Amino acid sequence: MRQNNIKKRIVVLGGGESGVGAAVLALKKGYDTFLSDSGKVAPKYADMLNEYGVEWEEGHHSEERILCADEVVKSPGIPNDAPIITKLRSKNVPVISEIEFAGRFTDAKMVCITGSNGKTTTTLLTYHILQKAGLDVGLAGNVGRSLALQVATEKHDVYVIELSSFQLDNMYEFKANIAVLLNITPDHLDRYDHKMENYVAAKFRILQNQTGDDSFIFWENDPIIAAQLKRLKVEAKMYPFSEHDDPEAAAFIDSKGEVVLRHDGDSLVIDKNDLALKGLHNVFNSMAAGLSASILDIKKDVIRRALADFEAVEHRLEYVRTVDGVRYVNDSKATNVNSCWYALESMTTPVVLILGGKDKGNDYSEIELFVRAKVKAIVCLGVDNSKLHGFFDGKVPVVEDARSMEDAVAKCRSLASDGDTVLLSPCCASFDLFKSYEDRGRQFKACVAALK
Repeated sequence: MRQNNIKKRIVVLGGGESGVGAAVLALKKGYDTFLSDSGKVAPKYADMLNEYGVEWEEGHHSEERILCADEVVKSPGIPNDAPIITKLRSKNVPVISEIEFAGRFTDAKMVCITGSNGKTTTTLLTYHILQKAGLDVGLAGNVGRSLALQVATEKHDVYVIELSSFQLDNMYEFKANIAVLLNITPDHLDRYDHKMENYVAAKFRILQNQTGDDSFIFWENDPIIAAQLKRLKVEAKMYPFSEHDDPEAAAFIDSKGEVVLRHDGDSLVIDKNDLALKGLHNVFNSMAAGLSASILDIKKDVIRRALADFEAVEHRLEYVRTVDGVRYVNDSKATNVNSCWYALESMTTPVVLILGGKDKGNDYSEIELFVRAKVKAIVCLGVDNSKLHGFFDGKVPVVEDARSMEDAVAKCRSLASDGDTVLLSPCCASFDLFKSYEDRGRQFKACVAALK
């Protein structure tokens, strides 16, 4: 068991999926447990806390009950500079993540996946392969259910975990048996003092505590990853994947356009057209998932079949409907510029592009060439679209504004012609007009479904 110093009193901050799972695990392990959420706890989580007998509060933080903690488990959405976190640190109270806490109570193998883009798809794809292989596998992290809750109430041999930089920030002794780093592009810089090096360091925490018995899968053509690796000594076995025909890579696209996966002297060759997920970014995701499965000794035929029959992730290049010859595609999960780049890269028809939302310090020059070549019109969907206009005005024939999804879809319909694609790939967070990127994507699909 990965148990460290047992703490008498655990306080959990945040009453969502992560926090409630951590509270249940802490209580079941005999800790004096208290959960506090400054906002409202959703009814399903309140019911779970009550079912297990966890003491909890909502709507405020009772500092006298929090600051006396021996250890605090912080939900990833709470910034490290939040006032209550600052006070805890001033008292030298350890603050950890739910994943860090859960990892102490299981010996299961951990397949951990991070990156600025593609991590949800790769996590679900890896989970799909392992399930098809008959492994007893759990799905956790940013997708699936709380790792802590699963450790508390179930037992799996392997967990596939999607990890954000926020979760990695508060992980210290947890170890990934297989660590996957898909890519690094600017994202969430507002949480990292607007310093790219801080964000990069957070992503590379996925390698901490790995030994020579562990594995590290990464995209070797990513310049930021390549530069950081020159500064680090990696203990784990390295499995790079490449977009080029590279005989040194563990996975690559050969000169025939076939995907080659190699492990322990054996190769699996798959026609790109046989992959369920299309687009170059999804080839990378498939390579990373396939390598993870190979390292776990999954049979080649199982990997091949699973990569061919996987169903796409909601809100990621999700085909919605064709109306009057115009395809509508929901890519609401594209909350940064690089993710939109991959979406545009996969487009083969003229595009009417919906952009906008809460800007996180975006540099739109990354998609400029694709926009000039493929985009006939942009509809800016946000409270403040001035930055979008400042960059894109004059670079496409039409740039219009919308203040609601219904308005955006209506404008896209008037701008699109038979054979075009309307693409919602916003480049931005959703919180100015929507509850989440899921809410944004579902509103888009509902508006498209309502078109006559």
